[in-house]
Amino acid sequence: MLETKKRKNVGLDTENKTKKVISNTLLRIILIAATILVIVPIIWTIMSSFKTTKEFYASPWALPKSFGFANYMTAFTEANMGAYFFNSILVTIIAMVLSLCLSVPASYVLARQKFFGCSFIKNLFMAGLFIQPVYIIVPLFTILEKMKLLNNLFALSLVYAVLSLPFSIYIMSGFMKGIAKDYEEAAMIDGCTNLQILTKIVVPLAKPGIITIMIFNFMNYWNEYAMAMTFITDADKKTLPVGLQNLMEVQKFATDWGALFAGLVIVMVPTMVIYSLVHKKLTEGVNIGGVKG
Repeated sequence: MLETKKRKNVGLDTENKTKKVISNTLLRIILIAATILVIVPIIWTIMSSFKTTKEFYASPWALPKSFGFANYMTAFTEANMGAYFFNSILVTIIAMVLSLCLSVPASYVLARQKFFGCSFIKNLFMAGLFIQPVYIIVPLFTILEKMKLLNNLFALSLVYAVLSLPFSIYIMSGFMKGIAKDYEEAAMIDGCTNLQILTKIVVPLAKPGIITIMIFNFMNYWNEYAMAMTFITDADKKTLPVGLQNLMEVQKFATDWGALFAGLVIVMVPTMVIYSLVHKKLTEGVNIGGVKG
């Protein structure tokens, strides 16, 4: 009897191991396939950005014969991509600063303080997570038009910052809840004000959360198209995604694919570089903030 049971256990263990090996193999195959689907178009776009039109038509998948920057110069000069690049940087920086100045104190108050209507305010912010900006673009346009804030890069930055508050507060609240109150109590005993506690104690401890929302918000601001296209009509104030569309219009008849792909690379590079540098902190930040939130 004992030998029979042992054989059955050995058989079950072998079967479980076989199932685990098969499932792990299938998972790896799926992940490799997904990685290829993402990486190949990026590499192809970068390679195509160095090709001439003749090279592209001759063999779209072949390597470029040279790695010059003529296509990038064409993108910057003919489609004004340099000005659009500067506008995007300006809007993104202003929006990130505004978002941090608003979301960090709000997250601290909602996570630490108890007052009348606190739960209602939290629920309002959480409801904002399910509202897509494109749904309210017409009311926003009407408001900005009445306030005479169309074609205003600061107004566009303010809209970006406000619309990113629900997500920023959701992530930051999780970090605020995870900070031990002992630090704050010790600071209060030492005579620190609430503002000093926030700036000198809470903010340094919540740095992973701050980095997380900065990265997410940067990518959202940098790649946003619909509101930038709607609220900014002055050609000199358009942002980079809109400038890319202008480049496509410029090259519609000339069919200069090299310059078009160069414009795509200009848009992609900043987000790719930033993500590659801080992707570990980004993953850790989302996991910690989401669990504690």
